[in-house]
Amino acid sequence: MLSWKQLLNPIRRKSLHGSKESMGTGVGRTELERDYDRILFATPTRRLADKTQVFPMEEHDSIRTRLTHSHEVSNLARSIGVLLAFENAEKVFGLNHDELKVTRNVPAILAAAGLAHDLGNPPFGHQGEIAIQQWFAERKWENEIDIDFREFDGNAQTFRLLTQLQVLNDQFGLNLALGTLAALIKYPSVYGSENKGGFKKYGIFRSEQAIIKEVWEHTGLSEGIRHPLAYVMEACDDIAYSIIDAEDTVKKGYASFYDLMDFLESHDGNDEIIKSVIEKSREKNAEFKKDELSSRELNDISMQMFRVKAIAEMVKSATNVFVDNIDKMMNGEIESGFELIKFSECAQLCSAVKRFDFRYGFQHKEVLKLELQGNNYIKKMMSMLWKAISCEDIENSPFERFVFGEISENYRRIYLKSDKSHYAKCQLLCDAVSGMTESHLIKKHNEFKALENGSA
Repeated sequence: MLSWKQLLNPIRRKSLHGSKESMGTGVGRTELERDYDRILFATPTRRLADKTQVFPMEEHDSIRTRLTHSHEVSNLARSIGVLLAFENAEKVFGLNHDELKVTRNVPAILAAAGLAHDLGNPPFGHQGEIAIQQWFAERKWENEIDIDFREFDGNAQTFRLLTQLQVLNDQFGLNLALGTLAALIKYPSVYGSENKGGFKKYGIFRSEQAIIKEVWEHTGLSEGIRHPLAYVMEACDDIAYSIIDAEDTVKKGYASFYDLMDFLESHDGNDEIIKSVIEKSREKNAEFKKDELSSRELNDISMQMFRVKAIAEMVKSATNVFVDNIDKMMNGEIESGFELIKFSECAQLCSAVKRFDFRYGFQHKEVLKLELQGNNYIKKMMSMLWKAISCEDIENSPFERFVFGEISENYRRIYLKSDKSHYAKCQLLCDAVSGMTESHLIKKHNEFKALENGSA
């Protein structure tokens, strides 16, 4: 049986290896509260401002980036954490909830997980992951391509980034608390393992196998078993990229508020939650029509009211499902494929809005065109980087030496300390591409291409 004392473990990996922090800057904050602050001020977090949420290379400042998405997921996760810690403390965390400081630690750990959950995503959103997978699939190498790269995933890259790549002054990455690291893991299995725990993906690269075993050992978890709070983070991601992506689709002008209402009514209009959300949204829309608003203003403010109502329903439902199933989670009896939203009374609302997003947003011809451009940029950049990384005589190869020197020092340092195997080279390639923002990747792609062709 899982224990909340272990699941909220505030110990940091550095402490396990006999090293203590000496700055003395944590006064007034719990260790889990400090983790949120560390993630907030980390460079990879700022880079999310120039990475796609839905609409690639977006110039409209009101459209969400991966950074605004992450802040919103963090906010939703913290809100559920507050509901759990203040209104359901004894039911969820037991009689010793005061000793665990759940009113401070649970909202903090969930806010941290929400903010960090997409840090490892490459440029151009999930299409960036596909481009990386495709690039490796297209190679005709003698060596077999490891599954870590054939099925590259941003979740595994996030764990690698936080535990190794984002260096403070040692090999422990951001040196987050063990409880925070465990709560971040959406897919709790190592690449190539036979025990996925019923989840659809692997979530830990083999290069971080020793680290994750350490995390699991000290949090009472094991391969295939999720931290209970990871279900909350997953639900908040679902809420954000269904409801909020619909708002951005309308903001882009690809659909209207009325398109969304008609879509929901025609697809799942008999669902009680959907009926309630539509009714409240249309009521507000009718009120706003009495004011002298432009059609764009009316669309925007009506979508805001839809977002407020829909999110409120989904947060409440996700919280209720978590509370109702906490004993199963703690006892290891939760069924395979369990998700808070999927098993809630808001399941149909979430599913219907995702279908709307796909039809009007993701499949819009402008989005598809930009995704294709992003795919091409990533693949061509990977080919140029690979020439540098795999070069056997880099000292006598000016182009390759220049490109290799443009890779982040953090990433190069970790590679140069490795065995420099084929696996390590592939991993450096993924580290380099995933760490780029979209504008930086395009700029460097054009610069490298000109140098390679001798036209610079």
